[in-house]
Amino acid sequence: MFARIKAPLLVAPICAAVLVAGCGGSSSAGNSSTSAARTGPVTIKTVTGRDGTYITDRSGRVLYMWLGDDPGKSNCTSGCAVAWPPLVTDTAPQAAGGAQSASLGTTTRSDGRKQVTYKGHPLYYFEVDTGPGTTKGQGSGSFGNRWWLVAPSGAAITVNGNSNVAPPTGY
Repeated sequence: MFARIKAPLLVAPICAAVLVAGCGGSSSAGNSSTSAARTGPVTIKTVTGRDGTYITDRSGRVLYMWLGDDPGKSNCTSGCAVAWPPLVTDTAPQAAGGAQSASLGTTTRSDGRKQVTYKGHPLYYFEVDTGPGTTKGQGSGSFGNRWWLVAPSGAAITVNGNSNVAPPTGY
């Protein structure tokens, strides 16, 4: 009987350690559908949804701008960059559809990675968005400022900005 009780007590800490290790450290971590790290070229395109026409990545995942950033500089780090993974690349970003090539660029993050910018705005995913067309971050006020979809002109799209979706717990 003692051996039966002891085994679960040993397994629980091991399982917890595996879970913590799987959730650790890198801001490019996350589930595979929202991972910000990209190999090869990053393509920015446009789609039209209930909030208007806005920019996305090549798979249709929504990209946001954060009003807490300075022009051409990301201020979203630590927990912010976990909830709002930056779109990073190791190559020059490309435009497709209604996205403007001249509007694309990169900025160097504090960790040395290159983050894609559009009209000088660093671009981010929202960890809670579940796939293409999901815009749960639209209008969110998490991390002290608003998060908005980005129009092809580079302007913030502020319609439907009544999102009360917070980042997942633990950030």
